[in-house]
Formats: sequence, structure tokens, C-alpha cells
Amino acid sequence: MKTKKPIRNIAIVAHVDHGKTTLVDAMFRFAGTFRANQQVQERAMDSDAQERERGITILAKNTAIDYHGTRINIVDTPGHADFGGQVERTLRMADAVLLLVDAAEGAMPQTRFVLKKAFENGLKALVMINKIDRPDARSSEVLNMVFDLFVELGAKDDQLDFPVVYGSGRDGYAMDELDDEPTDLEPLFRMILDHAPHPPQDNDAPLQFQAATLDHDDFLGRIAIGRVVRGTIKNGGRYAVCQPGREKPLTVPVKGLFRYEGLARVAAEEVRAGDIAVVAGIDEITIGDTLCPPEQQEPLKSLKLDEPTISMEFFVSNSPFAGKEGQFVTSRQVLARLERAQLRDVALVLSNPEANDGFEVKGRGVMHLGVLIENMRREGYEFCVGKPRVILKQVDGTRCEPFERTVVDVPTEHAGKVIEYFGKRRGEMTHMQPIQNTTRLEFLVPSRGLIGARTALMTLTQGMAILSHVFEEWRADGGAIPARQNGVLVSDRAGDSVPYGMFGLDDRGTWFIPPGVPVYEGMIVGENNKDNDLWVNVCREKKLTNIRSAGKDENVRLAPPHIMSLEESLEYVEDDELLEVTPKALRLRKRILSQVEQKKYNRKEAKQAQST
Repeated sequence: MKTKKPIRNIAIVAHVDHGKTTLVDAMFRFAGTFRANQQVQERAMDSDAQERERGITILAKNTAIDYHGTRINIVDTPGHADFGGQVERTLRMADAVLLLVDAAEGAMPQTRFVLKKAFENGLKALVMINKIDRPDARSSEVLNMVFDLFVELGAKDDQLDFPVVYGSGRDGYAMDELDDEPTDLEPLFRMILDHAPHPPQDNDAPLQFQAATLDHDDFLGRIAIGRVVRGTIKNGGRYAVCQPGREKPLTVPVKGLFRYEGLARVAAEEVRAGDIAVVAGIDEITIGDTLCPPEQQEPLKSLKLDEPTISMEFFVSNSPFAGKEGQFVTSRQVLARLERAQLRDVALVLSNPEANDGFEVKGRGVMHLGVLIENMRREGYEFCVGKPRVILKQVDGTRCEPFERTVVDVPTEHAGKVIEYFGKRRGEMTHMQPIQNTTRLEFLVPSRGLIGARTALMTLTQGMAILSHVFEEWRADGGAIPARQNGVLVSDRAGDSVPYGMFGLDDRGTWFIPPGVPVYEGMIVGENNKDNDLWVNVCREKKLTNIRSAGKDENVRLAPPHIMSLEESLEYVEDDELLEVTPKALRLRKRILSQVEQKKYNRKEAKQAQST
């Protein structure tokens, strides 16, 4: 009979950029997970290309550390609110959460969100005040803020008696008290071993394994990652895939079984109760399904997730450049990719897969859908997307929309501009707090009012505002919110943009494209200074005569164009516009590309508005 090895299952949770992934790196080094001479990149858990570029965690990831004979399973969770669906389901694999809080920023909206979810799952919370080496650190004050947040979220008496350490994940040390001498992470590991609960290790009971995360491997097929709640799962064993409400469970074999050792998956013959298992080769399993013995099927409660708040339409591209830059361009290929995304991320919902004109995808926010779009374009997909729309729903007969708790840290001299901006966007200010040279403003804002807010605040505050938000509740419709104030400059013909033609229109607005770029009729090439759309000829060349020299064209100087990122483009696009996405370019365009047809449509809309 094998002895039971002590296990701890913890999820590291925090607001974005409070240092979760960096701390895991330091834990690896201290516990000896990496060899002394092993070359490991920083933020080793952020393996996805977009995660490394954006500097944030997008996908929850598992790892395991052996420390003094105890196996510590760690889940590194995303800190951005748009990826909250990753947090909710991975908490089911943990018995405790290690809550990281920045010693300067304190408790932020996502801190509240992840802590609330941890309490709903009955998890014990351990606290680390991180980045205490910051010059603006206020560790004692932040600890009081954390305690107040525990009370506000209804923590029980035993949860209020939480252990705390202070430290720096970047420099690899933790301390029990602020005036201790910093040495290493031993106080953090001691806190985990002493205070994280032991998971039940009933190895001989009938198996219950619940899938919390899905992955895919070209050789192994579908991979399910989850916790063995009770019993023992064995490689090659046959188990029933159970789900509450499913009439006829399927019986399938486990074709591959693994455990985590550091960053690697290591083959295992069996994984016992309380541990995290990686099960390969079951194509029928989905997130929330339970593996049980065929003769004793007791599925665990399904994973319940918060509803999506933003929807966006995906269309097959019908632009004149369609098919020239992408590898996958048909509706069938786009639909298949969206269905795969929905399978791996349960917070994504594909609501109309049978539609012919477009597919509606629902998610947690503009960044959530933006990451999906960016992944698709990098994989060679070409398509168009419409304006992000907030999802409305009926609550007790009242039409309601999502509201979000929004925090803005801004230099004090710009606070008035931020308050005025959110006032116009139906925001309700709930708190205002000076913090050294900055002011922290807290609002409840409709999700509609946050679309485009990040870019607008950067302009208003000269790039000094820090915006964060998280879903709070459904409320009655907040009323009309001002749309984009400026119209756009639209190309009235196909060709290449020419410096001479653009220079003649330079005083009309701001360009989105540089000279020498192929354009087509209906493509948006800039922003108009006025509130109407203006169709322009950016392909106009200088007429050559025997008097004027072509060399004079070299003197034309244009203001640098405003090249927008994917998220900026998604926030900028309006109802009658689309964003064309290809592996090589992002192009804003009109839904109706023809100038003549657009004018007819505008006249028809104007008549309908007058009649109503």
C-alpha cells in the first residue's frame, strides 16, 4: 500500500499586474524546481505569445512544486476582469487561495471579484502584501483595506482570521512582519503548509474527477485538466463521462494520464484523491463533466459561471481584398474555429452557429473578444467583426444592462476631467480617495459607457490614467450614452493612397493610414474633424505639365497617421461600420461599401426617423 503524500492545492489570485506570475517564478527557484544552471525565461508560466506581449496572464495554468515532502499544486489565474471565466472554474481545483495585493495600489476591482468567488466556493484565503519594496508602498494601510474588503464581502469568522506575509515576488523574499530581515520565501511556504487545508484523500472510494480546463495536443487529442475529488484514476481505465441532466452517459477509456511536476506534464499510472490530474484522449469530455465508474455514476455539480456581458458579430469578409491575405476565409472555417474557442473557454458563447450572414459571439469584455480575434488572425483567418454591443436582459420585467465597478487612478489635477467624462457616460461616483500625488476615483458605470473609455481617458489625462473595472450587477437601463463625436474620412475609390492627394485633405482630420497603402471604396482612412462622414479621394495624383516638376512632390509633409491597435479599433467602430481583420492588416470600413448605396441607405433611414 502506497503512503499518502501530503498535498496542498492553492490558486494564486490578484488584480492584474500585482505580481502573480513573477511570484511563481520565485517559488520555483526557491523550492529547487529548476536546476541551478537551467535557463528559464521570466514569467515562465506565461507561455502564450499574447501573454508575453501584453504582460498579463490570459489562460489559467497549473504547476506543482515539491517542498519538504509536500506536493503543492498551484493554479496561476488571470488578473484581468475579462478573463474571469478562467478564475471561476479553476477555483474548483483549489482548497485555498493565495491573495496577492500590491503594497501601493491596494485592493482593486479584480481583487474584490476573485475574493468573492473564493468565498462562494468556501475557500480559505491566505494573504501576501506584495511589492513592499516600492517607494510608494503603504503596507499597513493596504492590510487594513484588505480586512475591510473581507468584512464587506461577508467573510466568516475563520476567514477573517487570515494569515499574512509581506514580501517581493520579484526579489524572492517574504517576511512575517514588516520589520523582519528579508531573506527568502520560507515564510510564504510555511504559511501555505500551516494554513492551507489538507484536501480529502479518500483513495479507495469510487472515482470522481471533474474537468475544469480543456487543452488540445496534436498527438494526444483533447486533454482535460481537473481535480480527483475522491478515489483513484488509472491510466487505461474505463470510466463514464457524467453530467447532471445527461440521459445516457458515455463509457470511454483513459488513453493517457499525467501529473504536473514543475512546468512539465509527467506520465503517471494513477493519480489519487486530492491531486490534480491531466487526462488525455477523451474527445467527448467537456468542462464541468465528471468521470465516474460505470457502475456508480455520481456526477459532481456543474460549474456555474457568470453570464457574458458583451456580444460581437463575426462575418465572412466581402471586401475587395477578401482572400488575398488570409488562409482561412470561408464561413465554415470561421465557424469551426469559433466552436473550438467556445470548447476551451466556457466564458465564450457562440449563440447562433446556424446563421448564414454572421455569427454572434458573447464574452466578458472587449479584451476577452479581442484576444480571440488576435489569435484567429495569427492563425491565418480572415473575417470582419461588428461593433461590440452590451447584452441586455429582463429582470423581473425590467430591461437591465450590466454595470461595472470601475476604479481610475489619476494625477489629482486631471481628476475633474475623469469625473466629467464618466458623468456623461451615466457613471455614478461612489468613492474618492487621495493617495499621495494621485486620486483614486471609484464609479459604477454601465458596460456601454466603458467601451472606448480607456482610449478617451488616455487622451484626457495625457496618458496618466490607470483604468480597471469588473462586473458588479445587472441594473435598469441607464439611458442614452453619447456616441462617437466625430465622423470619418472614407475613400471614394480603389487605388493606392498618394501623398499629394492626402496633403490636400490634411486639414480635414486625422489619418489612419500612411501614404502608399492600397485602399478600396468604402474603406475608412481617417477621422473627420466634424461630426459627419466625408468621402474623399486619397488616390489623387499631381498632374504633370511642362512647368511643374514631379520632384516638387517630395516637399509634401503629412502629419504622422494614428495607427490603432486591435482594441482601439474595436472600441472605435460604430453601428454602420465593420473592422476587417486579416493576418497582415486591420482595416476599418463601412458596412455598405458603395458611396451611392450608402447615400440611398442614409436617405431611407432619415425618412423612417421622420415618420416615427
